Amino acid sequence: MSEQKPKTALEKKARQWLKDRGVTLEDIGELVYYLQSPYHETLEMDICIRNVDKVLGKREVQNAVITGIQLDVLAEQKKLASPLQETIETDESLYGVDEIIALSIVNVYGSIGFTNYGYIDKQKPGILKKLNDKSTGMCHTFLDDIVGAIAASASSRLAHSEANDEELD
Repeated sequence: MSEQKPKTALEKKARQWLKDRGVTLEDIGELVYYLQSPYHETLEMDICIRNVDKVLGKREVQNAVITGIQLDVLAEQKKLASPLQETIETDESLYGVDEIIALSIVNVYGSIGFTNYGYIDKQKPGILKKLNDKSTGMCHTFLDDIVGAIAASASSRLAHSEANDEELD
């Protein structure tokens, strides 16, 4: 898997920052399984993780990961100017820029990704529930949406490849 041998410094950094923030490929793979298992009787976790790995290989995704995580970290460190500091720190519901970054990831894999993203963002299973826990002292305003978008994109990729609609990557 490319997780062991990233091809660029950007990819290596994005993958490391996800790990540093407590998110593994397996965590995201579980979200893919959550989204796709009702449609694939024989779906196995390694296929879900492989699709997550492929999504993380995209430069657009890597850029979104490092941008979102950096903003979350700066908010934790209280290094943003007001009112942006308070907006990100509290994950203000009307802010929406966190979702826009997530949608830039989903856009890479087509319209099914949008519906998957909306659904998983509302349900907040697995790692998304943990990332939304405000009692930890960590800020994941961007990261929860980014992780959901990666899972939605990997689900879309899986759905398209399973349907033999196209050969992806």
